Amino acid sequence: MAASDRMVLGPLVGSIDQGTSSTRFLVFNAKTAELLSHHQVEIQQKFPKEGWVEQDPKEILKSVHECVERTCEKLQQLNIDITNIKAIGVSNQRETTVVWDKTTGEPLYNAIVWLDLRTQSTVERLLKRIPGKNKAYFKFRTGLPLSTYFSAVKLRWLLDNVEEIRQAVDDGRAMFGTIDSWLIWSLTGGKNGGVHCTDVTNASRTMLFNIHSLEWDPELCQFFDIPMEILPKVRSSSEIYGLMKSGALTGVPISGCLGDQSAALVGQMCFQDGQAKNTYGTGCFLLCNTGQKSVFSEHGLLTTIAYKLGRDKPVCYALEGSVAIAGAVVRWLRDNLGIVKTSQEIEKLAAEVGTSYGCYFVPAFSGLYAPYWEPSARGIICGLTQFTNKNHIAFAALEAVCFQTREILDAINKDCGIPLNQLQVDGGMTNNKVLMQLQSDILCIPVVKPSMPETTALGAAMAAGAAEGVGIWSLNPGDLTAVTCERFEPQINPEESEFRYARWKKAVMKSMGWETSEAPSNGDTSIFSSLPLGFFIMSSMIMLIGAKYVSVISVVGLRNESTED
Repeated sequence: MAASDRMVLGPLVGSIDQGTSSTRFLVFNAKTAELLSHHQVEIQQKFPKEGWVEQDPKEILKSVHECVERTCEKLQQLNIDITNIKAIGVSNQRETTVVWDKTTGEPLYNAIVWLDLRTQSTVERLLKRIPGKNKAYFKFRTGLPLSTYFSAVKLRWLLDNVEEIRQAVDDGRAMFGTIDSWLIWSLTGGKNGGVHCTDVTNASRTMLFNIHSLEWDPELCQFFDIPMEILPKVRSSSEIYGLMKSGALTGVPISGCLGDQSAALVGQMCFQDGQAKNTYGTGCFLLCNTGQKSVFSEHGLLTTIAYKLGRDKPVCYALEGSVAIAGAVVRWLRDNLGIVKTSQEIEKLAAEVGTSYGCYFVPAFSGLYAPYWEPSARGIICGLTQFTNKNHIAFAALEAVCFQTREILDAINKDCGIPLNQLQVDGGMTNNKVLMQLQSDILCIPVVKPSMPETTALGAAMAAGAAEGVGIWSLNPGDLTAVTCERFEPQINPEESEFRYARWKKAVMKSMGWETSEAPSNGDTSIFSSLPLGFFIMSSMIMLIGAKYVSVISVVGLRNESTED
C-alpha cells in the first residue's frame, strides 16, 4: 500500500508495559489518548525453590521486541503510518533485580522478581546491625521498611551467592538495574553504547535512594555493601534518555519512564493532593498523591516517589499500600489447583454462588505486605465445611483481594485524615464485574473504573509525549481528555460488610508465624536430619525386627515341640 494512502492521525506515542505476568506494547493517539493497537506476550515465571521467583531477562527483552514488531504490523494492517510514532514510554514491574555484563550484554543471573522471598535470611542478618532491629530504621530516608520486597537486599543476595556476579563487579563489568534499566540499556544499543539509567520512581524502590536529595545515598550503599559504580544514573520520569537502535521503530526516542504503579497514577490523572487509585494486577497497589510533601505513615504504608515529569519539574510523592498477591491468586487457582482453565472462568464460578459460604482465603504466598510487613505469614483457606466447593473458593479468592484493599484504604484514611469518598481503579482484574461489585460492597464506597483500563501504559505514554524535545502531549489539566467511567455502588448494608471484614481479619491472624528463615544447614529436611530422632527411629526399627525374629524362633520351637509329642 502506498504511503500516501495511509491514515494520518497526528502524532502517536508507543508504550512498553512490562509487567510481572506479561509484556505489552500499546500505541496511543497523543491528542485524544485513544488506544489504537497493542500486542501482548505472557512471561514465564520460574519457581526453582520454595519462595523463589525468577524470570529470564533475555526472555523479557525478546518479548518487548516481539510486542513492538507485532503492534507495528497491526497498525500497518489498519492503514496507520508508524512513522507518526514520535516517542516511546516505559512502565515496568518495580523492584525486580537484574545484573548483567556490560561487555557482552548478557545477564549474569535470572532476574529476581519483587515477590521473591529467598532474601529473608539476608534481611534478618542486616537487621542485627540495626539498633533495636528496627525495620523502619531507614524509613525517613527511603520511605521503606527493611524487607525482602526491595532491590537492595536482592542485590546483596546476588553478590553473596553468585560467583559470576562477584567476579564481574571486581572486573568492572557489572551493571545493576531494575527492569526499566535493563530494557532502556538494551534498546538504546546495549553493549554498543546503551544508556544505563533509571527514573526517580524506580530508584525510590531500591532502598539505596534518598527520596529527598533524589540521589543514590552513599551511607545506604555502604550499609548494604553495594558498589555505587554499578548503579544506573537517575533521571526524571519525562525526558529523552536515548533512541531505539533496532527494529521497526529505530530512531524513535525513549522519553518516558515510570514504575508501573506511578504510571497508573499518572494515567488515572491523579495529579492533585489526595487523589488515589488502586491497580489490580499480579499484586494490588493503592497510591494516594501527597503532592510535593513526603508524608510518612503510622499505619504500615510506604512513602514513595509518585513522579517527576521533567528535569526541571518538582518531584511529587505518594503514600502506597502494597499487596503481594491479587491477580496471582487467580493464576494459582488456574495453574496449581486446576480449578479453572482460564482466568476469566473465576468470575463465572464466583457469580454462580454469590457467597463464600463462610470460607476465607488469605493468599499470603509471599508473606504479608502492607500494612503488616510480616514475612512469616503463609497462605491459608479456612472456614471449610463438607458443603464448600470450588465455587466458594473462587468467591473467597476474589473477596480476599477486596479485603486486602480495604486494609490499605483504612490505613490511608487514617494517615491522610480525610476518608476517600470513592476509589478509582484500573488493571487487568477490573474487567471482572463480580470483583468490582464486591470491592464496592466491602469498602462501602463507590468504585469507579475508566472505560479504557490501560492506565499504566497510558501514564508512560503521557510522560513520553510530554518530554522536552518531544512536546506532543500536554499535561495541563485543561488539556487532558475527559475519561468515561463505569461506576459500582455498594449493594449490601455496612453491618454485613463489617461482619465479613472482621472474619477476614481473624483469618489473617491465623496465617501469621508459619515460617522462619531457620532451616537445617545442609537443607536436609528428612527425619534423619535430627540425630537424636534418627537414633530413636533406628533403634525402634531394630527392636521391631528383633522382636519379630524372636517371635519367629518361638513359633518354630513350638512347632518342633508339637512334632516331638
